[in-house]
Amino acid sequence: MKIVMLGAPGAGKGTQALNIAKQYGIPHISTGDIFRANIKNQTELGMKAKEYMDKGALVPDEITIGMLLDRIAESDCKNGFVLDGFPRTIPQAESLKAALQLQDAKIDYAVDIEVPDEVITTRMSGRRACVKCGGTYHIVYNPPKKEGICDNCGSELVQRADDKPETVIERLKTYHEMTQPLIDFYAKEGVLHTVDGTKAPAEVLKDILGVLG
Repeated sequence: MKIVMLGAPGAGKGTQALNIAKQYGIPHISTGDIFRANIKNQTELGMKAKEYMDKGALVPDEITIGMLLDRIAESDCKNGFVLDGFPRTIPQAESLKAALQLQDAKIDYAVDIEVPDEVITTRMSGRRACVKCGGTYHIVYNPPKKEGICDNCGSELVQRADDKPETVIERLKTYHEMTQPLIDFYAKEGVLHTVDGTKAPAEVLKDILGVLG
């Protein structure tokens, strides 16, 4: 079972990708993990990616795709995988499709977790992180016992730059411009399934498992 997870930043696709991977005993593959592993192991592609990342530039498609294809060729992917954060663009989706066709395989399901922008902005702008231990909270959904203070170590909680409303709005804008076309791409492929991401995480997972069967 080869699955692609779609959804805006903060829609919960990472959490659900992990849940699906556990449920079906297949690897959860995120581009962030692939980058870190390649850089740590000092692979040729990893070193090329690091040059771009050190400059704060986007890693070109050919490097990202190269790393991903190496990863899905590993033995633990023989029964399938869950992709989280890839593809992000139509060229990436087309490269993935072509690579899988060479193995006589294809993406079986593209699961789009749909959450309105205003809900995502509220979700993400309410997140807080501990400056010391990295513990995470939410001022509405998972508040600390004492406002602004970490339950675990008593240190200060801060709002990460990525979670500030103005940053979230920009990230959503980028998502809609670059990644939204993927929804149309996978709809044309006949594998797109949309679930309501505004429900509780357990309910969202139940809906996804209903789709995957």
